[in-house]
Amino acid sequence: MGRKATYILLFMVLLLGGLALWLHLTDRNYVYRALRYNFADIDDHLIFEQRTIAAPSHAQPWPLAAHYNKLTMPASLQQLHQELESVAFLVVRHDSILHEQYWQGYSDKSLSNSFSVAKSIISLLVGVAIKEGKIKSVEQPVSDFLPAFREGDKAKIRLKHLLWMSSGLNWEESYSSPLSITTEAYYGTDLKKVVGRLEAVEPPGQQFSYKSGDTQLLAFVLEAATGKTISAYAEEKLWHRIGAAHDAEWSVDHEEGIEKAYCCFFSNARDFARLGKLYLNNGVWHGDTIVDPAFVRTSLSPHWLPAATDNQKVDYYGYQWWLIPDYKGQEIFYARGILGQYIIVMPEKEIVIVRLGKQRADKVGQHPGEVLAMIDAVNEVVP
Repeated sequence: MGRKATYILLFMVLLLGGLALWLHLTDRNYVYRALRYNFADIDDHLIFEQRTIAAPSHAQPWPLAAHYNKLTMPASLQQLHQELESVAFLVVRHDSILHEQYWQGYSDKSLSNSFSVAKSIISLLVGVAIKEGKIKSVEQPVSDFLPAFREGDKAKIRLKHLLWMSSGLNWEESYSSPLSITTEAYYGTDLKKVVGRLEAVEPPGQQFSYKSGDTQLLAFVLEAATGKTISAYAEEKLWHRIGAAHDAEWSVDHEEGIEKAYCCFFSNARDFARLGKLYLNNGVWHGDTIVDPAFVRTSLSPHWLPAATDNQKVDYYGYQWWLIPDYKGQEIFYARGILGQYIIVMPEKEIVIVRLGKQRADKVGQHPGEVLAMIDAVNEVVP
């Protein structure tokens, strides 16, 4: 090896060693895992510690519609499923499964990452806690539950500000940088430490700025209010009561740790559809009021705050549910995840659509293009 090559090799060794030392000293060892796995995946329950949400001993199976799987979906939708690597597509109408498809070895039992669909689940659980009296109302200050929010500008933050994604905290929602707080929360092992670094940089309730940290704080509030882990509370108050057929899982930051509440609830298309049905029926499941209907209605109403990105009034977001207030004469709401995880509810036709997959298309306005394509396709075949 020549002298020049030796110097280059020595320089690279020193550079990498210095980088490793910097990552260690700045408590960024999570970067190694982020670089190893490159990007979040629908099967990440295989790489994280998980907490089980057990199904009830007596599940409530979905009935199959009289025309189950006899409808022919438009060829354009089938092509979209292939392009975006769908693994599950399910249509429920009038409490029965009308249509379902699976790809790539997935089935009605396969676990798949919800990603940010979990945000809607956390919102739902806040509604449960309010109905139980564990939380007084969305007007309650976060400081009633989390001592770190009792001083300074953080003391102004109320639960509704977190539900609206308007906390004013300095969480930067970024998935592309291995050094972002979002990446650290996903691959790191100490969520409370990550969230504990947040500071109030603007007054709460002033503008809509999508932040996973707001959802994680709601989870901390729920833990404090109920005295249970998020998974245990979801199991008792939600999963059992809606008759889920299979165990679900929620990723935790480390063994015996806390749930990554803003993401990472793992279930299957049929059981995810139960959540859509619950909100389609205003929080009532076969006569059992799980969430107060008034809370559901408010959850599915726009908050009208200006968006941080363009200062336009937001009519497409409520309490961590996405809204389409007028799409070709229909009011639609849905939960969504970053890789195209959707629970779409079309109340006028009593339809719930679930799509799980590995990719998402470009947005059309505020909504991913395939959401609108699925709605159009179902409207085409279901009068």
